[in-house]
Amino acid sequence: MYTPVIARVSPFFPRARGIFFFAAARAQLLDAHCTARYACCPSTPTMLTLTPPDSAPLSVPFAAPARPATERSPFVFVGERLWLDFVNCEHGLRRFDALRDFESLVRWLESALVLDAERGNGIRRRAHQQPAGAAAALVDARRVRGALRSLAERGPSSERVREDALAEINRVLGRSAGTRRVELRGDGTFMRSFVPVGDAFAGLVIPVVESAADALILGELNRVRRCADPRCQRVFFDNTKNGRRRWCDMATCGNRAKAARHREKLKSH
Repeated sequence: MYTPVIARVSPFFPRARGIFFFAAARAQLLDAHCTARYACCPSTPTMLTLTPPDSAPLSVPFAAPARPATERSPFVFVGERLWLDFVNCEHGLRRFDALRDFESLVRWLESALVLDAERGNGIRRRAHQQPAGAAAALVDARRVRGALRSLAERGPSSERVREDALAEINRVLGRSAGTRRVELRGDGTFMRSFVPVGDAFAGLVIPVVESAADALILGELNRVRRCADPRCQRVFFDNTKNGRRRWCDMATCGNRAKAARHREKLKSH
């Protein structure tokens, strides 16, 4: 199922060889069995497993707030990589920011398949019991997103930006103690999971920063683009053969550009 790739340090870091303490353990490319959302992703998304504290009454349900069945998800997934979709979560439908509050962050993680419903409800219970910890995790997620946006937009041309992003990635990975496992899903397939030890909130963005780490290790930054629509701030990984993809989504920004060209053509006649 897996096609192994020799781990290497990206040529973006000619003076930083060996900095990636986890490089030898990562850098695997998946075949067509990879998760549908990230069909060309270099690694499977990691599912967070939240081990509840002894004081957490598991018999008491704590579910997500009910939403109308017809409500459309405000989240947009066009980045082709988990870390790029996390960067884009600031610009969802109708300018919805997934990091506006902790509940929105959990909903985004569920939509991105980082948390399943059971684990999402577990972290909601934690947030209800430890609101200060949830608030700190939200602030930290915004910090990570800012660093990754800089990496996506300026990383290919700036060694300083890459080094700053590397420091942020290692900061998150280094302070989040836990165990990585492979678990069997109910449908017979397998998934990676991360079981935090101690502060469960500290591990929430582990899958996101691991996705960004893969981009550095595999040298993918040269294929990261910003949407050609000047009104759009979304970024994406260009996986086309010719490397000439311009729009984050042809159904929105691409169609607007085509309509604008058509109007200009009509005016010229």
